[in-house]
Amino acid sequence: MVQTQAGRERLLTRAFVDLTDTLVDDYDMIELLDRLVGYSVGLFTAEAAAIMVIDARGQLHAVASSSQDADVLDLLQVQADQGPCVECIRTGAPVSVPDLSEAEHRWPRFAAIISRRTTFASVHALPLRLRGEAIGALNLFHRQPGPLPEDDLVVAQALADVATVGILQERAIHRGEIVNEQLQHALNSRIIIEQAKGVLSQHLGLRMDQAFDQLRGYARGHNLRLADVARQLVTRELDPGVLSSSTPTSAQVTQR
Repeated sequence: MVQTQAGRERLLTRAFVDLTDTLVDDYDMIELLDRLVGYSVGLFTAEAAAIMVIDARGQLHAVASSSQDADVLDLLQVQADQGPCVECIRTGAPVSVPDLSEAEHRWPRFAAIISRRTTFASVHALPLRLRGEAIGALNLFHRQPGPLPEDDLVVAQALADVATVGILQERAIHRGEIVNEQLQHALNSRIIIEQAKGVLSQHLGLRMDQAFDQLRGYARGHNLRLADVARQLVTRELDPGVLSSSTPTSAQVTQR
């Protein structure tokens, strides 16, 4: 859908206001990052967005994504140990790939598998930077080849910086060092969310991406944390059937 300049500016303003509110009001990092990738899809007319971070052992993990396809592409890069997002985190610099079909010489292992596993045609990765060192990346995926406009790159980097602030929230900093518990909490929440997607997929006969949309829509529609709803589903405190009548809308996904 073609987005007017005025509409885009309103969405951008809403994104920064919403994300700032999330930072100062009953802060939860996984909720912040999930909202951030949702806004990124709308702002940059991307088909998907995802955020990857490095854990205490230096391993990469996807902690938030807007779709199952984005999860798959991030996983492929981790498995190949190369790709635009991996390079972005290692170099601490943005990496834009307007045409993934031309990535064979740059990342041969990655290029050898992406053509069979994904329909994305371009990727743009922006670093989550801490004093010049990347602790993760915001990744934007498009199904059409082409560059990201310079103004969009600036805004996307600003959103990536918001994600960095979220991870390094003042309460998560002790004596000037990152407290690994914040990242570990996000990773644990991600595991619970993946388990909840499996529960919904099995009980409601949904694909995994549909299950995630249902889960997120229910959480947004009831003003609950995504991880809390997921945990209740996994522990059976919440009946999966309750979510079958809760159909997420685009407004719920992009505006909260």
